[in-house]
Amino acid sequence: MRYHIDTIPVWDAFKQQSHCPLCALKHKIELTDVDRCLGGSVMEPDTRIQVNRKGFCPRHQVLLYNQRNRLGHALMMHTHLLENHKKLSPLFADAQKAAKGCAEAPLGKKLTGNKDGKNALRDAAEHIRAAVSTCLLCDSIEENMERYRYTLMHLYKTDSAFRTAYAQSDLLCVPDAADLLELAADHLSGDLLVQFARDTQALMERSLSKLEGDLEFFTLKFDYRNADKPWGDSKGSLERTANKLRTYCIGEEPEI
Repeated sequence: MRYHIDTIPVWDAFKQQSHCPLCALKHKIELTDVDRCLGGSVMEPDTRIQVNRKGFCPRHQVLLYNQRNRLGHALMMHTHLLENHKKLSPLFADAQKAAKGCAEAPLGKKLTGNKDGKNALRDAAEHIRAAVSTCLLCDSIEENMERYRYTLMHLYKTDSAFRTAYAQSDLLCVPDAADLLELAADHLSGDLLVQFARDTQALMERSLSKLEGDLEFFTLKFDYRNADKPWGDSKGSLERTANKLRTYCIGEEPEI
Protein backbone atom coordinates (compact mmCIF):
# COMPACT_ATOMS: atom_id res chain seq x y z
CA MET A 1 0.00 0.00 0.00
CA ARG A 2 1.36 3.42 -0.97
CA TYR A 3 0.81 6.53 1.13
CA HIS A 4 1.30 10.20 0.46
CA ILE A 5 4.28 11.17 2.60
CA ASP A 6 3.53 14.23 4.76
CA THR A 7 6.34 14.49 7.28
CA ILE A 8 5.38 17.80 8.93
CA PRO A 9 2.66 16.42 11.28
CA VAL A 10 4.96 13.64 12.47
CA TRP A 11 7.84 16.05 13.10
CA ASP A 12 5.48 18.44 14.92
CA ALA A 13 4.21 15.59 17.09
CA PHE A 14 7.76 14.69 18.12
CA LYS A 15 8.55 18.31 18.95
CA GLN A 16 5.78 18.53 21.55
CA GLN A 17 7.08 17.21 24.84
CA SER A 18 4.04 16.12 26.82
CA HIS A 19 2.53 13.00 25.20
CA CYS A 20 3.35 10.08 22.95
CA PRO A 21 3.65 11.62 19.45
CA LEU A 22 1.44 9.00 17.84
CA CYS A 23 -1.16 9.37 20.60
CA ALA A 24 -1.13 13.13 19.97
CA LEU A 25 -1.70 12.60 16.25
CA LYS A 26 -4.50 10.12 16.96
CA HIS A 27 -6.21 12.51 19.36
CA LYS A 28 -6.09 15.32 16.81
CA ILE A 29 -7.54 13.10 14.10
CA GLU A 30 -10.28 11.88 16.44
CA LEU A 31 -11.42 15.39 17.39
CA THR A 32 -11.40 16.46 13.74
CA ASP A 33 -13.42 13.43 12.64
CA VAL A 34 -15.99 13.84 15.43
CA ASP A 35 -16.47 17.49 14.52
CA ARG A 36 -16.73 16.62 10.82
CA CYS A 37 -19.36 13.92 11.44
CA LEU A 38 -21.69 16.42 13.08
CA GLY A 39 -20.80 19.27 10.74
CA GLY A 40 -21.69 19.64 7.08
CA SER A 41 -21.04 15.98 6.33
CA VAL A 42 -24.01 14.90 8.47
CA MET A 43 -26.24 15.26 5.40
CA GLU A 44 -23.75 14.06 2.77
CA PRO A 45 -25.01 10.85 1.12
CA ASP A 46 -21.63 9.08 1.23
CA THR A 47 -21.20 9.80 4.92
CA ARG A 48 -24.73 8.69 5.75
CA ILE A 49 -24.24 5.42 3.87
CA GLN A 50 -21.11 4.70 5.90
CA VAL A 51 -22.79 5.70 9.18
CA ASN A 52 -25.80 3.53 8.37
CA ARG A 53 -23.57 0.55 7.72
CA LYS A 54 -20.97 0.90 10.50
CA GLY A 55 -22.35 3.17 13.22
CA PHE A 56 -20.15 4.22 16.15
CA CYS A 57 -18.51 2.48 19.10
CA PRO A 58 -19.46 3.49 22.68
CA ARG A 59 -16.46 5.83 23.04
CA HIS A 60 -17.32 7.73 19.87
CA GLN A 61 -20.99 7.84 20.75
CA VAL A 62 -19.95 9.70 23.92
CA LEU A 63 -17.75 12.14 21.98
CA LEU A 64 -20.52 12.79 19.45
CA TYR A 65 -23.06 13.26 22.25
CA ASN A 66 -20.76 15.74 23.99
CA GLN A 67 -20.83 17.93 20.88
CA ARG A 68 -24.40 18.82 21.89
CA ASN A 69 -25.73 18.61 18.34
CA ARG A 70 -28.72 16.48 19.28
CA LEU A 71 -30.50 16.89 15.94
CA GLY A 72 -27.50 15.91 13.82
CA HIS A 73 -26.72 13.00 16.12
CA ALA A 74 -30.34 11.83 16.11
CA LEU A 75 -30.61 12.04 12.30
CA MET A 76 -27.56 9.81 11.90
CA MET A 77 -28.70 7.37 14.55
CA HIS A 78 -32.21 7.12 13.10
CA THR A 79 -31.07 5.90 9.70
CA HIS A 80 -28.44 3.69 11.36
CA LEU A 81 -31.20 2.20 13.52
CA LEU A 82 -33.31 1.46 10.42
CA GLU A 83 -30.35 -0.28 8.78
CA ASN A 84 -29.62 -2.30 11.93
CA HIS A 85 -33.24 -3.29 12.35
CA LYS A 86 -33.17 -4.89 8.90
CA LYS A 87 -29.95 -6.78 9.74
CA LEU A 88 -30.90 -7.79 13.27
CA SER A 89 -34.43 -9.08 12.69
CA PRO A 90 -33.38 -12.20 10.75
CA LEU A 91 -30.51 -12.82 13.17
CA PHE A 92 -32.81 -12.83 16.18
CA ALA A 93 -35.16 -15.06 14.19
CA ASP A 94 -32.26 -17.45 13.63
CA ALA A 95 -31.56 -17.42 17.37
CA GLN A 96 -35.20 -18.24 18.13
CA LYS A 97 -35.18 -21.03 15.53
CA ALA A 98 -31.98 -22.49 17.01
CA ALA A 99 -33.43 -22.38 20.53
CA LYS A 100 -36.60 -24.06 19.33
CA GLY A 101 -34.50 -26.73 17.65
CA CYS A 102 -32.73 -27.37 20.94
CA ALA A 103 -36.02 -27.71 22.79
CA GLU A 104 -37.59 -30.03 20.20
CA ALA A 105 -34.54 -32.24 19.67
CA PRO A 106 -34.95 -35.99 20.10
CA LEU A 107 -34.33 -37.29 23.61
CA GLY A 108 -31.01 -38.85 22.60
CA LYS A 109 -29.64 -35.49 21.41
CA LYS A 110 -30.94 -33.74 24.53
CA LEU A 111 -29.13 -36.23 26.72
CA THR A 112 -25.86 -35.64 24.83
CA GLY A 113 -26.28 -31.87 24.92
CA ASN A 114 -27.56 -31.30 21.34
CA LYS A 115 -24.33 -29.62 20.32
CA ASP A 116 -25.52 -28.75 16.79
CA GLY A 117 -28.51 -26.79 18.05
CA LYS A 118 -26.58 -24.99 20.76
CA ASN A 119 -23.77 -24.16 18.33
CA ALA A 120 -26.36 -22.65 15.98
CA LEU A 121 -27.59 -20.48 18.84
CA ARG A 122 -24.04 -19.42 19.67
CA ASP A 123 -23.44 -18.60 15.98
CA ALA A 124 -26.55 -16.43 15.91
CA ALA A 125 -25.38 -14.60 19.04
CA GLU A 126 -21.96 -14.00 17.47
CA HIS A 127 -23.52 -12.56 14.30
CA ILE A 128 -25.76 -10.29 16.37
CA ARG A 129 -22.72 -9.05 18.31
CA ALA A 130 -20.76 -8.45 15.10
CA ALA A 131 -23.61 -6.41 13.62
CA VAL A 132 -23.20 -3.78 16.35
CA SER A 133 -19.42 -3.90 16.80
CA THR A 134 -18.23 -1.73 13.90
CA CYS A 135 -17.36 1.98 14.08
CA LEU A 136 -16.95 4.45 11.23
CA LEU A 137 -14.70 6.72 13.28
CA CYS A 138 -12.46 3.91 14.53
CA ASP A 139 -11.90 2.79 10.94
CA SER A 140 -11.21 6.34 9.73
CA ILE A 141 -8.78 7.02 12.58
CA GLU A 142 -6.91 3.75 12.04
CA GLU A 143 -6.59 4.46 8.31
CA ASN A 144 -4.96 7.80 9.10
CA MET A 145 -2.74 6.28 11.77
CA GLU A 146 -1.48 3.67 9.33
CA ARG A 147 -0.36 6.53 7.12
CA TYR A 148 1.38 8.33 10.00
CA ARG A 149 3.14 5.17 11.17
CA TYR A 150 4.34 4.59 7.62
CA THR A 151 5.55 8.19 7.43
CA LEU A 152 7.41 7.80 10.72
CA MET A 153 9.14 4.69 9.38
CA HIS A 154 10.01 6.54 6.17
CA LEU A 155 11.55 9.38 8.20
CA TYR A 156 13.57 6.97 10.31
CA LYS A 157 14.82 5.27 7.17
CA THR A 158 15.78 8.43 5.26
CA ASP A 159 16.44 11.25 7.77
CA SER A 160 19.35 11.01 10.22
CA ALA A 161 18.04 14.01 12.20
CA PHE A 162 14.78 12.18 12.76
CA ARG A 163 16.62 9.04 13.86
CA THR A 164 18.35 11.14 16.50
CA ALA A 165 15.06 12.72 17.62
CA TYR A 166 13.43 9.29 17.84
CA ALA A 167 16.30 7.82 19.87
CA GLN A 168 16.28 10.75 22.31
CA SER A 169 12.52 10.75 22.87
CA ASP A 170 10.93 9.03 25.86
CA LEU A 171 7.21 9.60 25.32
CA LEU A 172 6.31 6.74 23.00
CA CYS A 173 3.60 4.54 24.53
CA VAL A 174 3.93 0.76 24.68
CA PRO A 175 1.14 -0.13 22.17
CA ASP A 176 2.51 2.33 19.60
CA ALA A 177 6.02 0.99 20.12
CA ALA A 178 4.71 -2.51 19.37
CA ASP A 179 2.98 -1.28 16.19
CA LEU A 180 6.19 0.40 15.02
CA LEU A 181 8.31 -2.68 15.68
CA GLU A 182 5.86 -4.73 13.63
CA LEU A 183 6.02 -2.18 10.81
CA ALA A 184 9.82 -2.09 10.99
CA ALA A 185 9.89 -5.80 10.19
CA ASP A 186 8.33 -4.98 6.81
CA HIS A 187 10.13 -1.74 5.94
CA LEU A 188 13.61 -1.88 7.48
CA SER A 189 16.42 -4.37 7.13
CA GLY A 190 19.99 -5.06 8.15
CA ASP A 191 21.77 -2.62 10.44
CA LEU A 192 18.94 -0.09 10.24
CA LEU A 193 16.44 -2.63 11.54
CA VAL A 194 18.78 -3.51 14.41
CA GLN A 195 19.29 0.19 15.18
CA PHE A 196 15.54 0.84 15.25
CA ALA A 197 14.90 -2.06 17.62
CA ARG A 198 17.82 -0.94 19.81
CA ASP A 199 16.60 2.69 19.89
CA THR A 200 13.06 1.56 20.72
CA GLN A 201 14.24 -0.75 23.50
CA ALA A 202 16.46 1.96 24.99
CA LEU A 203 13.84 4.72 24.97
CA MET A 204 11.21 2.42 26.43
CA GLU A 205 13.53 1.18 29.18
CA ARG A 206 14.56 4.76 30.00
CA SER A 207 11.00 6.04 30.18
CA LEU A 208 9.54 3.07 32.07
CA SER A 209 12.31 3.20 34.67
CA LYS A 210 11.75 6.93 35.20
CA LEU A 211 8.00 6.42 35.53
CA GLU A 212 8.55 3.77 38.20
CA GLY A 213 10.50 6.24 40.32
CA ASP A 214 8.12 9.14 39.69
CA LEU A 215 5.01 7.11 40.49
CA GLU A 216 6.54 5.63 43.64
CA PHE A 217 7.42 9.13 44.90
CA PHE A 218 3.90 10.30 44.01
CA THR A 219 2.49 7.66 46.38
CA LEU A 220 5.03 8.56 49.08
CA LYS A 221 3.95 12.21 48.98
CA PHE A 222 0.68 11.14 50.61
CA ASP A 223 2.68 10.35 53.77
CA TYR A 224 2.66 13.48 55.95
CA ARG A 225 6.38 13.02 56.59
CA ASN A 226 7.04 13.80 52.93
CA ALA A 227 4.68 16.77 52.70
CA ASP A 228 7.50 19.33 52.48
CA LYS A 229 9.54 17.45 49.88
CA PRO A 230 9.41 18.89 46.34
CA TRP A 231 7.24 17.01 43.87
CA GLY A 232 9.88 16.95 41.16
CA ASP A 233 8.53 15.09 38.12
CA SER A 234 6.12 12.97 40.14
CA LYS A 235 3.11 15.22 39.54
CA GLY A 236 1.13 13.75 36.68
CA SER A 237 2.97 10.42 36.93
CA LEU A 238 -0.30 8.53 37.44
CA GLU A 239 -1.70 9.89 34.19
CA ARG A 240 1.59 9.39 32.36
CA THR A 241 1.78 5.76 33.52
CA ALA A 242 -1.74 4.92 32.36
CA ASN A 243 -1.12 6.62 29.02
CA LYS A 244 2.29 4.98 28.61
CA LEU A 245 0.96 1.47 29.09
CA ARG A 246 -2.36 1.74 27.20
CA THR A 247 -2.12 4.81 24.89
CA TYR A 248 -3.57 8.21 25.80
CA CYS A 249 -6.72 7.83 27.88
CA ILE A 250 -6.61 10.21 30.87
CA GLY A 251 -5.22 13.57 31.91
CA GLU A 252 -4.37 16.69 29.95
CA GLU A 253 -5.28 16.38 26.29
CA PRO A 254 -2.34 16.21 23.87
CA GLU A 255 -1.93 19.15 21.54
CA ILE A 256 0.16 19.53 18.40
